[in-house]
Amino acid sequence: QVQLVESGGGLVQAGGSLRLSCVASGKIFRRSAMGWYRQAPGKQRELVARITKDGTTYYAESVQGRFTISRENAVYLQMNNLKPEDTAVYYCNTEVGTLTYWGQGTQVTVSS
Repeated sequence: QVQLVESGGGLVQAGGSLRLSCVASGKIFRRSAMGWYRQAPGKQRELVARITKDGTTYYAESVQGRFTISRENAVYLQMNNLKPEDTAVYYCNTEVGTLTYWGQGTQVTVSS
């Protein structure tokens, strides 16, 4: 069974930084692309950043230049120059074949 466990969320002032971590169980991590999504209240879940097993990255336009996704023994999302509109629950994600897996989510709150 695939398990994704996120950590690192919290409350930060606008302009501050946070680093999210996601640990994936077993061999999934080495064989799969990993992504970070977020969902703000009343809004649809959206892709924030994604990294393939080979290290190719993708960023949503709204976070380009501020967020950095990376992977070593876990997948990380370094978030700099945070804005109030970044407030959301952030979820780690991976897909294995036709199955999609999600972590439990970690809350990020940015105060103005």
